[in-house]
Parts: sequence; structure tokens; C-alpha cells
Amino acid sequence: MTGLLPRDDTLYDPAFVAGLFDRCASNYRWWSAISSFGFTYIWRRQCVRLLPRPGPGAVIVDLMAGTGELWPHLLRHAPDLATITALDISHGMHLHAVDRLHSARATRITHIEADALTTDLPEHHADLLTASFGLKTFSPEQQAILARQIARLLKPGGHFALIEASDPHGWALRPLYRAYIDRVLPLIERLFLRGAQDFTMLGPYTRNFRDCTHMAAALRAEGLTVTFHRHFFGCATSVSGHKPA
Repeated sequence: MTGLLPRDDTLYDPAFVAGLFDRCASNYRWWSAISSFGFTYIWRRQCVRLLPRPGPGAVIVDLMAGTGELWPHLLRHAPDLATITALDISHGMHLHAVDRLHSARATRITHIEADALTTDLPEHHADLLTASFGLKTFSPEQQAILARQIARLLKPGGHFALIEASDPHGWALRPLYRAYIDRVLPLIERLFLRGAQDFTMLGPYTRNFRDCTHMAAALRAEGLTVTFHRHFFGCATSVSGHKPA
């Protein structure tokens, strides 16, 4: 993508989001790890640790799964008989994710190209549900729809954990953080990714998203128990909880 940044009402259009991640897919895994100084790996691991260990035969649903960055943490956390149903709206992410399903994982992971807001996965499908670094691409209204989907997909007693990069309001070093996100990363991207400006969208997305506070309220409105967490001074935030049995 080149030129001016899109309007806020375009940022959350599913077609725009899918196209954005289609273009990012081939570089997403290494670029997100390097640009975050490895924090995305740490935060994903922390997200999974918010979940209880499931029993044999558990079904895990991974929303906005990308190219499967959360899977190694989930597979270490779950017993051998647990399976993962992963969804992502981006065709490019889907192709790269399927490419990672080598023989050791293909029997345990099903990857579906689908919109988390409109998925027709059956009700009470998931024992555990996760999402990492996809929430910021949803408007407040879409977050309410997503919360409704999460409540529908979880089995009674099922647990969830969602984590997202955030805007650390109140942190003394926030100006440096924002300068890095808004100015340094776009410059590096233009220099090393042939002038691309797709990862530049992290700036407006995190600024608009702020943190997981609204998502926590939307989940509570659906009757789920919710705990809010901050990671590294609020540079990421997460919500975890369960559906009452």
C-alpha cells in the first residue's frame, strides 16, 4: 500500500483488513518478531499461560490465527490429544499457515479461511479460545460482535485468553514508544521492504484501539467472567476468563 493512510472508517472494513494481511503474509512472522524485539513471542506465551491446561480431547479455537505463531505455545500447553481449529480472514495468511502444517501438526490443526465475526463454527465448540494481535483491527462495534461470537463458541466452563498490542497511556516512556511505532517502524519498512507501508498501520490501529478495556466490557456484557491484564507497562494488554458453567 502506498500514499495516504486510509480513513478510520476504512480501517475496519473486512476487505481492507484481509488485503492488508495478504500483503504482509510473507514477511509477517520475522518482521513482527524483529520489530517488537521479541516481545510478541513473550506476550503470546504469557497469553497461553492465562489458560488452564485442557484435558485430553479438548478443542482449542484460535481466532485471527495469522500464520500460526500461537500454535507452538498452545501445543506445548495442551495434551497430545487436543486439537486446534484456527481461523483467519486473510487468504495470504491462510496459505502460509497451511504451509506450516507439516506432518507433525497436520493431524492436530485445522486452518479455515474465515471471518471471525461471521464464522459458522458450531455453538459450544471450544474448550479453550485464543486470539493474539488481531483485536486492534476491529472497531468497538465489531468487538461487541466478536464478544458475542466468543460467548457462542465457548462450551459452558470453557476459557478464553486474548492479547493485543496497546497504547501505554500513563507510562513515562510512552512518547518514545509512539515515536518508534509511528515514525521509526514506517521508515525501516520503506527501506527494507521495498517501500511497503502495510506494517505502518500498526500506528493508527494501536492508537485507535488503545487497550483491551472495551473488549473486556463487551465480553462481560455477554455474561463471561473477565480479568484484564497489562504487559510491559501496558505496551500490550490482554483479557482472560471463562464462560460460567
